[in-house]
Amino acid sequence: MANNKRDLFLKRRLRVRNKLRAMANGRARLSVYRSSKNISVQLIDDVKGVTLAAASTLEKDFGVVGKNNVEAAAKIGAAIAERAKAAGVEECYFDRGGFLFHGKIKALADAAREGGLKF
Repeated sequence: MANNKRDLFLKRRLRVRNKLRAMANGRARLSVYRSSKNISVQLIDDVKGVTLAAASTLEKDFGVVGKNNVEAAAKIGAAIAERAKAAGVEECYFDRGGFLFHGKIKALADAAREGGLKF
């Protein structure tokens, strides 16, 4: 039985990803990763196995290098929405991984929706 934090996180990530994979219908996947110091997001085409667009707080253009807060997440969400439009993607599904849809993850998703992405 999984009772440590990491195992529970991995179970939650697999459960989320399997449910989304069943409903994908060829749409791109907006995958979020959050570490203790940074947050990054990728728009992935699972059929071809390629990354269509990506954004991260490690990029110096945003001015939030090494920050992992709600404001940085909102900037990253807006940036990925802009880059997705440039790549020709309007619809995707949101893969939060094993992270709870709260705080930074929610701020990123809301900013991406305001930027024009449809989940």
